[in-house]
Amino acid sequence: MPDNRALVLFSGGQDSATCLAWALDRFDYVETIGFDYRQRHRAELDARHDFRQGLEAAFPAWAAKLGSDRVLDLSVLGEISETALTRDVEIVAEASGLPNTFVPGRNIMFLTLAAAVAYRRGLKYVVTGVCETDYSGYPDCRDDTVKAVQVALNLGMESRFVLETPLMWIDKAQTWSLAERLGGQTLTDLIRDRTLTCYQGDTSTKNEWGRGCGTCPACQLRENGHTKFKAERAR
Repeated sequence: MPDNRALVLFSGGQDSATCLAWALDRFDYVETIGFDYRQRHRAELDARHDFRQGLEAAFPAWAAKLGSDRVLDLSVLGEISETALTRDVEIVAEASGLPNTFVPGRNIMFLTLAAAVAYRRGLKYVVTGVCETDYSGYPDCRDDTVKAVQVALNLGMESRFVLETPLMWIDKAQTWSLAERLGGQTLTDLIRDRTLTCYQGDTSTKNEWGRGCGTCPACQLRENGHTKFKAERAR
C-alpha cells in the first residue's frame, strides 16, 4: 500500500473534524467514512457534509487531496445496543461505573469495517479521533484497545495498516489548539459552526463553543475545553 493515503473515521463531530484536518495536512490523499447506527444524534451525519463542503471552500490545497466519502449502514448495532445513544433514555452512570452512553463494540466495529474499506481502496492509514485524556471512560477509546485492534487487523488481513490516533494524549483544549495550528481561526470557526458534538443532536442551540444542548456530557466537555483554550490563548 502507498504510504501517503489515509481513511479518516469522520462522524461530523469536533474530534473527527480535527482529525480530518490533521490527515489532510499530513497525507497526500484522504478519504472519509461515517457510520449510521441509528444514533440519537444522527444530526451529526448531516454535519459531515456541511463541514467537508466548508473545508473544501476554505482550504483549496486540502480540497485537492480530499477523496470520496461514504456512510455505512450499521443499524444492526443500534438494534443490539440498549444505551443512551441508541435509545431515548436519560444519560446516567451504570453500576459498572461506565456511562450508559457507552455502546459496546462500537469503535472496534468501526475500525474493523474502516480497515476493510481501506484494504479495498489501497489506504494504509486509518485515522480515528479516540482519546484517553479527556473522555467519558469508554474502554474502546484506550490506546491499548486500538493497538490490539491494529494487531488483529494486520494479522487477519495480511496487511500493514497503521491506526493513527492524533488526539489520544491531548484534552479538548489542546484539540482546539491543534485545529488552530493546522488551519488558524478559519478552521476553528468551521469546527465551531459546522460540526456537532451533542448526544441530543441539538442543532438549533448555538453557543460560543458551537452547536449543542449545552447540558449533555459531550457538550460539557466541549464547552470546558473551549473555555480553557480561550484562557490559555489570552495569557
